[in-house]
Amino acid sequence: MTSSPSPDPAVPTGLYRRLLREGVLPHLGLFISATLCMVVVAVSTAALAWLMDPVVNRVFVERRAELLWPVGIAVFASFAFKGAAAYGQTVLMTRLGQSVLTDFQNRLFRHLLRMDLGFFAANRTGTLISRLTTDIAAMRLAVSTALTGLGREVLSVILLVGVMFYQDWLLASIAFIVFPATVIPIAQLGRRLRKVTANTQAQTGAFMTIVQQSLSSIRLVKAYRMEEVEAARAEALTTRIRDLTIKAERVKALASPLMETFGGVAVTVVIVYGGWRVINGDTTAGAFFSFITALLTAYRPMKALANANAHVNEGLAGAQRLFLVLDAQPGLVEKPGAAPLVVTRGEVKLENVTFSYDADVPALRGLSLTIPAGKTTALVGASGAGKSTVLSLIPRFYDVSSGVITIDGVDITGVTLASLRDAIAVVSQDVVLFDDTVRANIAFGKISASEAEIEAAAQAAGALDFITALPQGFDTMVGERGQTLSGGERQRIAIARALLKNAPILLLDEATSALDAASERHVQTALDRLKEGRTVLVIAHRLSTVAGADQICVLDQGRVAETGTHGALMSKGGLYARLHDMQFAGIAAD
Repeated sequence: MTSSPSPDPAVPTGLYRRLLREGVLPHLGLFISATLCMVVVAVSTAALAWLMDPVVNRVFVERRAELLWPVGIAVFASFAFKGAAAYGQTVLMTRLGQSVLTDFQNRLFRHLLRMDLGFFAANRTGTLISRLTTDIAAMRLAVSTALTGLGREVLSVILLVGVMFYQDWLLASIAFIVFPATVIPIAQLGRRLRKVTANTQAQTGAFMTIVQQSLSSIRLVKAYRMEEVEAARAEALTTRIRDLTIKAERVKALASPLMETFGGVAVTVVIVYGGWRVINGDTTAGAFFSFITALLTAYRPMKALANANAHVNEGLAGAQRLFLVLDAQPGLVEKPGAAPLVVTRGEVKLENVTFSYDADVPALRGLSLTIPAGKTTALVGASGAGKSTVLSLIPRFYDVSSGVITIDGVDITGVTLASLRDAIAVVSQDVVLFDDTVRANIAFGKISASEAEIEAAAQAAGALDFITALPQGFDTMVGERGQTLSGGERQRIAIARALLKNAPILLLDEATSALDAASERHVQTALDRLKEGRTVLVIAHRLSTVAGADQICVLDQGRVAETGTHGALMSKGGLYARLHDMQFAGIAAD
């Protein structure tokens, strides 16, 4: 089985590079355009600080009227360019962030669809949904908001620091003795935040799992009056998520007082020492005002960088969890050079097959079975005998631990999965219908089917009459899991879907067990049409439904105990006869 390991929030090495390479690089044009806007914003910000020198010295001190309009226009132009570039950057980075989010969601969903059933057995649905939603949303924030901050604010700080050193290198040196002291505590805050965020996202996945399970099983929850128990489980997780979120916000909020404190120290030192230098004539008022403007202006992007650091670490926690899933590979894969399966007769053989879901408890133990082409074979036996496992192995939902399964003499592990599954149709007692129209649910068996083919399949399945009586006929929405339809109606749509697929091998998993007598008659008639000319393997608990099968195989503890027709097995007086007698004794007692 393939599983997704838990991320280590303390090891982000190379993670951001991978996020940029796989997320941003495909949209390089957008990123370059946004970067150009960042440059204009940073240059305009630095220009405004630099212009304070001529404004104070030339206009106010020297009172040169001819410079009034040129300096004023330069200030206006700086503001105008900054505003336009900031707008362009915001729009472009939003588009980039959303594009990255969409790309990763599509990529992850496609990847999940490729994974084998062992992966889904090892990973909760809610956790995987959390990867598709909250984790990728955090990554989008890291790419758009944080990347914007890291680009624009870093460039702004560099240019503003350049203005400061240009105006007074000594004052600049004094000011920047203080600011580097903030780097170490802010980096430590980032590591703490990444760990808290990883825990929050894990708890969010667990919460989504509970919600998904409770709502999809709402009938059972109500039948057993478990509403309060389920609500309490959810409340425990939401409380944990609340506490972790508050903890994360506290960690993020610490960056602000750190910057305020160190920034206050730097500005105070500059004002006191710089003012003393102006009073003593060591520098001009214009140069000092230009310097202090650059310093105060640089304070905002430096503070923004601290916030961007928080967003980056939140995004890295999400990216780490996402990439762990993307890097997981299905345990069940095609062999190199696998050829398409060509079904000539449809004979299925299992030869000395052993399989185990759990290494300590084998489900099948050296099972050998031949399912003749064009005939109906029934599997019967007690619960846990291995019947459903056989049905799962034939389409390669799992691979055998040992032994071989062949179709017309061809090992199924040597053919393409697409051709193998195209050759097999499955109808089970747990009918899966999608929240879509009746037409779409039938056409799931053959997406390219015409209207006439869909109607013909519905007719053959005995479903056309009730479908045409629905409010919108074939365009009627069936609801989640087909909840607007009865059990018999859902089953007949599933049979129509299998008929439309027209596969030569048919697997039936107790397709009528949950139906009343009237619905069973309709469905059984449809199943008889579906079986015609196909190799059929049926799982049945009610032995009366398979008495007419060409072959009945009795499984016991993962092995074939008996094989024969109903009459032959009854006359033998073995396990099948005992199961039959017990079942019909129960019916007679009822």
